[in-house]
Amino acid sequence: MLEELYDRTRTRMDQSVEAVKREFNGLRTGRASTTLLDGISIDYYGQMTPLNQVAKLSAPEPGLLVAQPFDPSLVPVIEKAIRASDLGLNPASDGKVIRIPIPPLTEDRRRQLVKKVGAIAEDGRTAVRQIRRDANEEIKAAQKDGEISEDDARRGLDEIQKLTDEHVKRIDELAKDKEKELMEF
Repeated sequence: MLEELYDRTRTRMDQSVEAVKREFNGLRTGRASTTLLDGISIDYYGQMTPLNQVAKLSAPEPGLLVAQPFDPSLVPVIEKAIRASDLGLNPASDGKVIRIPIPPLTEDRRRQLVKKVGAIAEDGRTAVRQIRRDANEEIKAAQKDGEISEDDARRGLDEIQKLTDEHVKRIDELAKDKEKELMEF
């Protein structure tokens, strides 16, 4: 019973760390990366569709992203969606291809992004702690129902705490790396 709980808890905590990692990838740094556009969706035949499903995305050089829509009629819609995002990008098109220059970050924008990194990391840590709380409640309920002994419950709580510490540490390391990447000139 406890091993199954550990596996479930570890999987949920891993998913929280992955979610934090995905959000960090969506934050703009000084260099071009197609993951920057992951959060952008467009209205495609009445359905909100991720940009990477309606256009080929590439980063041909460090300061430039290129979006080549599979359907050329989508060019103005994609341009509008990129402008409307909070990424601060200004796309330009030639009717077939959209070029998105990645301007260097200002010091102010870097500080804002570092704050956002902190907020994302804190959300991730909170999610991990909530998973810990759920697992601890499950252990306490099992002990109360007589399914496990007091010693097993104590060991279980310790194991869950170790998992929590390990995942919070991973989130902290990701945040530190992202902050360092943002503050590089």
